[in-house]
Amino acid sequence: MTVSSAPGKVYLFGEHAVVYGEPAVPCAIERRATVSVEQRDDDRLRVHAEDLSLDGFTVEYSSDADATPDVDASESLVRAGVGYVDAAVSQAREAADAPDAGFDITIESAIPLGAGLGSSAAVTVAGIDAATRELGVELPATELADRAYRAELAVQDGEASRADTFCSATGGAVRVEGDDCRAIEAPDLPIVVGFDGGAGDTGELVAGVRALREEYDFAADTVESIGDVVRRGEDVLADGDLEELGRLMSFNHGLLEALGVSSRSLDNMVWAARDAGALGAKLTGAGGGGCIVALDPTDETKTALQFTPGCEEAFRAELDTEGVRAEEP
Repeated sequence: MTVSSAPGKVYLFGEHAVVYGEPAVPCAIERRATVSVEQRDDDRLRVHAEDLSLDGFTVEYSSDADATPDVDASESLVRAGVGYVDAAVSQAREAADAPDAGFDITIESAIPLGAGLGSSAAVTVAGIDAATRELGVELPATELADRAYRAELAVQDGEASRADTFCSATGGAVRVEGDDCRAIEAPDLPIVVGFDGGAGDTGELVAGVRALREEYDFAADTVESIGDVVRRGEDVLADGDLEELGRLMSFNHGLLEALGVSSRSLDNMVWAARDAGALGAKLTGAGGGGCIVALDPTDETKTALQFTPGCEEAFRAELDTEGVRAEEP
């Protein structure tokens, strides 16, 4: 058996706009997805998920079977969860030149699925790493990131960016613009995350922004404005000016809200954080439900979020400077 883990992430700036070639700055956080892989004697896949914001499920199927686990969650979310595993296995088989390899796969994750914290990227990165090492091949982090990106691209109908998978593979804070991905320096960030217990449909939300952008010139301008915020935010991050960083994060949230990807629960948490004295707050990820990220060195924001209607969990998230890694079985 081979075990790998990879971190989730939050976006400081740039979600959605990154799909159109604008820059984005995500950073890895110390919440991980762990994938255990054991090769089988046949070509079948047996997937057991302990926790993906779903009831636990187990499903076994061959590569050409159409299997859907029986769990209490939306079909699109479940299919996406299994889809990322399938895509990761496909990449691992290709990398190891083992097209008929079958696996028993167990996923344990502290990252809620579809909540904007990069669960799918972490599962995909860790899954490819564990499966390839189980087959005797060890890939560098950059190739893992590229293969995980291609896997997400297949699942998300060509709408994925390299941001999530690169960040999960390498750890730390990264800057992504198109195919240009690189690590950047970041100070210790007082990150607080609020989670509403829900999940947005990434594909649907990305498609909605695309339709809006194609219909209205000002929506396209809004996407470009997010890119401008990111460029300004990079300089501020390098200077370590947390107050200005927070202001820009709040501005970014307003632009995302204008694109229709926020929700009442996300907005409630953003305003609760700001009212508690957070330096800034915004949704993170595709939106529609899930998580917000705030900057606050005090305990006030976390406490306020715990008493905010619609917030199921609030926690402090440290920057994780380590990306994908091997774990003891």
